[in-house]
Amino acid sequence: MKKTVQLKQENLPRLADRMVVPTYDRGTAKAGIVHVGVGGFHRSHEAYYTDALMNETGAAEWGICGVGLREADRKMRDILKEQDFLYTLLVKHPDGKAETRVIGSIVDFMLSVDNPMAVIDKMAHEDTKIVSLTITEGGYNFHPVTGEFMFNNPDVQHDLAHPDSPKLVFGYLTAALKKRQEAGVPPFTVQSCDNVQHNGDMTKKMLLAFAREQDPELGDWIEANVCFPNAMVDRITPVTTPADIALLASDFGVADGWPCTCEPFCQWVIEDNFSNGRPAWEKVGAQFVPDVTPYEKMKIRLLNAGHSVLGLLGSIHGHETIDGAVADPLFAQYLRAFMDREATPVLDEVEGINLDDYKDSLIYRFGNPNIKDSLARICLESSAKLPKFLISTIRENLAADGGIEFATLVIAAWCLYSDTGLSRHGVELEIVDEMKDELHQAAAGTKDDVLSFLRIDPIFGDLVENERFTTLYTEMVEALYADPNIDRLMEKNLAG
Repeated sequence: MKKTVQLKQENLPRLADRMVVPTYDRGTAKAGIVHVGVGGFHRSHEAYYTDALMNETGAAEWGICGVGLREADRKMRDILKEQDFLYTLLVKHPDGKAETRVIGSIVDFMLSVDNPMAVIDKMAHEDTKIVSLTITEGGYNFHPVTGEFMFNNPDVQHDLAHPDSPKLVFGYLTAALKKRQEAGVPPFTVQSCDNVQHNGDMTKKMLLAFAREQDPELGDWIEANVCFPNAMVDRITPVTTPADIALLASDFGVADGWPCTCEPFCQWVIEDNFSNGRPAWEKVGAQFVPDVTPYEKMKIRLLNAGHSVLGLLGSIHGHETIDGAVADPLFAQYLRAFMDREATPVLDEVEGINLDDYKDSLIYRFGNPNIKDSLARICLESSAKLPKFLISTIRENLAADGGIEFATLVIAAWCLYSDTGLSRHGVELEIVDEMKDELHQAAAGTKDDVLSFLRIDPIFGDLVENERFTTLYTEMVEALYADPNIDRLMEKNLAG
């Protein structure tokens, strides 16, 4: 057992024989990127790519300043600050092999709740070339059916009235871009790294809606000058556990208060559309393309939707993790059948990608027994995810007279999940969703009105008016409420 070394900048030479460590001078690095939403995925993805680039080329102008917009971000900030903003990336392979590297690309971390103007000034500084985002689907504040900016959000109303002390990301972006406009400084690129289809276009639409409401002239300037590249991002990154921290200490001799765990696979496909320069991420594996649309649709409709299929059906069954669900032959067969029969027929051709190979790789990745991605994490904020990941596929198949049985069962299971909050064995499920109360209330009405759950307009829109869908949904939800044995209904779909 190696002697444990505290993760700090001064201790990197002592760790260099155990793992990859930053070889660039972090002391001279500038924060060319300000990133809002420093969670697990950012740390396994954009920060990883940036660290790899800085290691390869020096690239001292592309350090990252993290920004947390919530009080809940304080713990991450405090731990990283104590470690000189270093953390360990623990890459777990299916065969049990674990790789580690220390990531040094994050060079600062600010909390907006402590000093909103300091964050605005940081974004407005001429060194900042990119402001990137991982704020989850719900952070974009768009109506899931209409796609329009929701001005009735109380935080939006606050930000419009208090431009110097905003709460939401669009208030910060608008205030910072206004300062740059007034100072004659070229604008930064706004780069979404979230699993939102056309994430750059969506970010632009939401920011312009907010900015024009606050300052129409500024909104026009943003539209004419600021770039919002679309991107497809992919790396399975489960929540860090105490066991991960213990493994680093026992096997690698590193004391890290908040390491990041992920799978080996990593993908980033980006449209080359930047306002003010960009890192050469292509040197370390990123792919720049003219149009990311087919790549992101493939990923959202197969990987993300596949996660939701396993997450909701698996939760009702009693599985706890993605790999546990995929190890169940029924769930693996059901997932592949959903991908083949319902998701693939409505995908576009993806240049350079063999879809059968891609689907094989997804099931292999989902089955990684060393990742242990919890179904509770997969299911969190389903109300923001499912309209894009799964319900869009149902709509397209309805329009094309395609199959909808596999996805419709997931919606019926989501109703039961939202109503009882229990697995079929009576085990309580952890449900985290911005719309949790509304989901529960609508689902609880199923006994009196079988379509009650479908009447949540922001999620389902006019889907409740489609007779083919509602007939099938009614049959499935009634069967589940009579007997929550999800396996029986899965087997029936597979047989049909």
